[in-house]
Amino acid sequence: MPNYTLGPEDGILSVRTSRTGAVAKAGHDLLIHVTEWNATLDTDASSLTLDAAANSLRVREGTGGMKPLDEDDLANIETTIDDEVLLKRDIGFRSTSVTADGDALSVTGDLTLAGATHPLTFELALAGGRVSGVAVVKQTDWGMKPYTALFGALKVADEVRVEIDARLSQSL
Repeated sequence: MPNYTLGPEDGILSVRTSRTGAVAKAGHDLLIHVTEWNATLDTDASSLTLDAAANSLRVREGTGGMKPLDEDDLANIETTIDDEVLLKRDIGFRSTSVTADGDALSVTGDLTLAGATHPLTFELALAGGRVSGVAVVKQTDWGMKPYTALFGALKVADEVRVEIDARLSQSL
């Protein structure tokens, strides 16, 4: 089977957050794109690696909330993610096993977030020349405190969804 290298030119790596708390209606559910990332899927060696720049997360959409997000809001959110959530530390994933079952891959490995490394398992689908999948990351499992505002009455939910949808292009 072929080997693949992936990056922003091939598709979208995104993070989806949701909100909780007493005044959750005041906040926004966010769609965030990772704009600097690269991944290698080696189907011969059954391995997957991914690296992403912490300062490359860009808010693409904010739904809900009392008012729409403006450019200043977006810039503030992006700075907060880099400075306070990810602590200016890049993100990395190294698989320990990749198991194929037809067009589905079960991936287990070590995810490094904000300087902490813990195991993570997720599924990927390879179909129609594309790879897609979702991993659910519980921030507190990595020692991260989900962002809060308004004296804790508005919180980012502990679980965030990391999604990929990319075109598979073979490595040379």
